[in-house]
Amino acid sequence: MKEFLAFVRKEFQHILRDKRTMLIVLILPVVQMILFGFAVRTEIENARVDIVGDLSDPEVRKIVDRIDNNRYLEVAEVLPSPNCITSRFEKNKADVAVCFGMDFGTHLRKEGRGSVKIIGDGSDPNSAQMIVNYVMGVLRSEQTEISSSLSGQDAVQTAPSVQLMYNPAMKSAYNFVPGVMGLIMMVICSMMTSVSIVREKESGTMELLLVSPVKPLWIIVSKVLPYLFVSTVNFATILLLSRYVMGVPMRGSLLLLSVVAVLFVFTSLSLGLLISVVASTQKSALLLSGMGLMMPTVLLSGIIFPCENMPGILQCLSHLIPAKWFIIMVKKIMIQGAGFPYIIKEFCILAGMTAFLLTLSVKKFRIRL
Repeated sequence: MKEFLAFVRKEFQHILRDKRTMLIVLILPVVQMILFGFAVRTEIENARVDIVGDLSDPEVRKIVDRIDNNRYLEVAEVLPSPNCITSRFEKNKADVAVCFGMDFGTHLRKEGRGSVKIIGDGSDPNSAQMIVNYVMGVLRSEQTEISSSLSGQDAVQTAPSVQLMYNPAMKSAYNFVPGVMGLIMMVICSMMTSVSIVREKESGTMELLLVSPVKPLWIIVSKVLPYLFVSTVNFATILLLSRYVMGVPMRGSLLLLSVVAVLFVFTSLSLGLLISVVASTQKSALLLSGMGLMMPTVLLSGIIFPCENMPGILQCLSHLIPAKWFIIMVKKIMIQGAGFPYIIKEFCILAGMTAFLLTLSVKKFRIRL
C-alpha cells in the first residue's frame, strides 16, 4: 500500500510541476464556461429597424415609439423611400425595414386595415425570421389596442406582408455555408503551416537554415507558397460545392470573392506561421492551431450566434477573429451581390491583420535564430 501511495504522490508532483498542464486543466474549463454562457445566446437584442412612412401620422408615430421602446428592437433610421433599403442592408446598417402605406392611420381607423410591409435581410435567415416576428408582435399589440378603443366597430385587422431579401425561400445554407467556408479555411490553413518550422526544429535541420544566406523573410515565404497553392485549390473545391451542391447563389463578382479568399488564406497561413515559430513541438503547434482556433472561431465569428448579441468584452474579442471579417465579406458578395465599396472596411481590417501577423512571425523567427 505504501508503494501505491508513493506512485500516486509522484504523479501528483509531476502534474503540479507542469504549469502548462495545470493551466489547461484548471483554467480552460472556466474560459469555456464563460464563453458558452455568454456567447451562446439565441435571442436577438437591439435589432436595427429602418422606418419608411409619414411620422406625422399619429398611428405610425405610436408604432414607431413601440418599436423603439421594445427591448429587442431599436429604430435606426427614417428613410425617405423604400429604394434606400437595399443600400442600408448592403452596408450592414439595418436588419429590417418597416414600410407604412399612404394615410396609414386613416385607413386603419376608418376601414380597419392599414398597409404595412416588413422587409428583412434574409442573408441570415434565422435572425431575419426572429426579428420579423418581433416586429409583427409590436404590430399585433397596436392592432389589439386600437380594436379595443373602437367599440361597436369591426375589429382592426392589419396583416403585414413580409419579404425577405436575398433569401425568400429561407434556405439555411445561405447562412451556414459562408461560415463553414471560413471555419474550414481558417483551421486547415493554420494547421498546415503551424508544423512547418517546428518540423525543422524537431528533425534537426534548423542548423541548415541557420547557416544559409537566405533571409528569414524569404524562408517564411518559401514555406507559405506551397500551402498557398493547396489552400487555393481547397477554396475552389469549397466554392464549387457551395454553388452547385448546396445551391448558394453567386450574385457578386467571382473575381472579388477570389481576391478576398486569397487575402484570408494569407491571414490564416500567417497565423499558422506565428504558431509554428512560437511552439516548440509539433504536438503543441497542432493543439494551438486546432483547439486554440476552433472554439473561438465557432463561437465568436458569427457562424452560429450573432456577435451583436454578446456582451461588450466578447464583441471586442470577436473583432480579433479573422474569420469574422471574411464571413461578412463572403455573405455580402455571394448573397447580397455587393461590390468592393461595401466591403472596404472588412477588407482593410483583414489586410492589416495579415501584415501584422506576418511581421510578427518574421520578427519572432529572427529572434529564434
